[in-house]
Amino acid sequence: MRLDVPTTNARVAAVKQTSPSAMRNREPILAVLRNVLPERGTVLEIASGTGEHVLHFAAALPSLVFQPSDASAAALESVAAHLRETPLGNVRAPVRVDVTEQDWSVQHADAVLCCNMIHIAPWQACEGLMRGAGRVLGLGAPLVTYGPYRFHGEFTAPSNADFDASLRQRDPSWGVRDVDDIFACAEASGLSHERTVVMPANNHMLVFRRQQ
Repeated sequence: MRLDVPTTNARVAAVKQTSPSAMRNREPILAVLRNVLPERGTVLEIASGTGEHVLHFAAALPSLVFQPSDASAAALESVAAHLRETPLGNVRAPVRVDVTEQDWSVQHADAVLCCNMIHIAPWQACEGLMRGAGRVLGLGAPLVTYGPYRFHGEFTAPSNADFDASLRQRDPSWGVRDVDDIFACAEASGLSHERTVVMPANNHMLVFRRQQ
């Protein structure tokens, strides 16, 4: 469903958010998605944030339908505002999804995408993401995550260690997660790690497939 509810320019300005990092990383992420996502179907984006990613990916991949979602009301408003300004026929209206809840408002997806959530959330969010993806994805369908990670207890750069410390100072339940823990969490939900892609600025993309 295309979201094209009329709104005033002042209202758009009040709720529309922007992220400089989203503008910087959207092209490298898109390059990976072109090789991972199915040719057709519905892509559920978890933690859509400002909404800038989903619009960029949807415009570049018109054969796919994108379903943005977030647990934050402010984020949902921002996504909606971006869509009102730049309506796309293959982007549905944003819906609330809290990954820690048992029931999601989306029951099926051909792919799940989650950028920059796992480290800015309690570990329960990663567990919920894996459980939910295991429920909504069909056999062989991908879950793709993006962000900073530790590998076997080690940070990939001093800047990631500093970032981890700043996250934990803001909230002790946040932090840069180790891929070993993420892989184990995924396996418990029937998701198998397929590949790790090195990305700019010491980030990585993790690709999983539903196997059970």
